[in-house]
Amino acid sequence: MHPAVLSRVKILGGLNIAEKRLPQDGRFNTKVGNSDIDIRLSTLPTIFGEKAVMRLLDKRSLLLKLNELTPLHGTLEILKKMVEKPFGMILLTGPTGSGKTTTAYTILNMINSMDKNIVTVEDPIEYHLKIINQVQVNPKIGITFANALRHILRQDPDIVMIGEIRDKETAEIAIHAALTGHLVISTIHTNNAVGTINRLLDMGIEPYLIASAIVCLVGQRLIRGICPKCKAPYQPSPALLQELGIPASEKIPTLYKGQGCTVCKGSGLKGRLGIYEVLVINDEIRRLIVEKKDTNSMLAAAIKNGFKTLRYEGIRAVARGYTAIEEVLQATQEIE
Repeated sequence: MHPAVLSRVKILGGLNIAEKRLPQDGRFNTKVGNSDIDIRLSTLPTIFGEKAVMRLLDKRSLLLKLNELTPLHGTLEILKKMVEKPFGMILLTGPTGSGKTTTAYTILNMINSMDKNIVTVEDPIEYHLKIINQVQVNPKIGITFANALRHILRQDPDIVMIGEIRDKETAEIAIHAALTGHLVISTIHTNNAVGTINRLLDMGIEPYLIASAIVCLVGQRLIRGICPKCKAPYQPSPALLQELGIPASEKIPTLYKGQGCTVCKGSGLKGRLGIYEVLVINDEIRRLIVEKKDTNSMLAAAIKNGFKTLRYEGIRAVARGYTAIEEVLQATQEIE
């Protein structure tokens, strides 16, 4: 059955069904009820045969309001102020599947208007947005992130969104765009907001350019929420609280956990919510970047100025009954 199902899926995705030795990527659309589902297909040859992964994108479920991304609104209020700036670079960071693209689209939707020329370069274009010029990367004919970005800057854009910064060339052009009067929004793969600075330095970007161009770094994670149908109070073990960084002697609010039911299929978890950390690049952080100080020094300076880490935001989500301790421990780092 496996070869027949895989061949059918590859035909739908426009892939070569005779080629089983190489990884392939494709996409196709299907209709489920009243929903248009965009499916991204990836195949990989393994010792047991081809493995296929399908990523489902429901265009109706795209969140386009900032306050719907997370129930913890305080952090995103800072991001709202940063988005109103006329120029500079906002970088969204996190691992694959942490919701960076959704956040980027939500920001664009928030600032989208007829009097703004907004251009995006994406690979692939996941959702189509009204009155926004979206460009699809196609390396086969020479449309790379860097090449497309060069041409976009001749189109007099007000806001530029780059799907992902993957190399030094793209990073340099994006930074120069931010320094010449454009608001640039992009994503990058790092573990947290502060780690993004070291990632750019490792790419070979000059510290003074990073300090001058970036106005805001946003770290994010997607964590599973507690099922509302079987949510019940419970007392976590002292060891679990200690691992989260909460002393056992400290008075803690009532914590909740899903007991498992038919709605959540026995997992006790239902749906997902975002947790965010927003690092505003102020004069002190700029000085530390130019001096090439280590991540811990930058993190200490940021916390002193009111920066709230992903671990802190995760603890807030646990205390308010939105998620479980185990989810936060899995998604965030102890160094925070």
